Amino acid sequence: MEKKAAIASQIINHREFLSCVEDLLATPQVQSMRQWIHHPGVTCFEHSVFVSYIAFRLARRWGKDYRMAARMGLLHDLYLYDPADRSAHPGNQCFDHPVAACRNAEALMELSDKERNIILSHMWPLATTMPHSAEAVVVGLADKFCATVEVVQLTRLPSIRRKVPVLSPV
Repeated sequence: MEKKAAIASQIINHREFLSCVEDLLATPQVQSMRQWIHHPGVTCFEHSVFVSYIAFRLARRWGKDYRMAARMGLLHDLYLYDPADRSAHPGNQCFDHPVAACRNAEALMELSDKERNIILSHMWPLATTMPHSAEAVVVGLADKFCATVEVVQLTRLPSIRRKVPVLSPV
């Protein structure tokens, strides 16, 4: 019975999460993130969906704006260029990509100052833009957690992939 309750809860989480981001997932800009490797063996799209889902779950658990956290988590790395191509960005990828992601997100939808800060501050404390809201902290934490899991290649485990909507095998 406990396993059935856990599966039902996961289905509810997936549905609620997808209702927050499905319009963005359908855009060519977000879909184009599938073409670039972000971390070893992980595309920018996979990383962004993972961050989005973890940010959604954390924000909801902590009583924060989980819709905003999910949406900005999805767009936080919308830089839309090959990070290995040094001519695609002017300096250090660590500092350049949040600015490019914010610019591309603004072309996709109107952003509030809070949403802009979430994207621009997700690399803090490595980058200089500090988070100004709980949702910005949540997305930054989710990003660091997901990056760690990806770099040590735990996202290849089916048990991890099943827990994240969109990454789950169909």
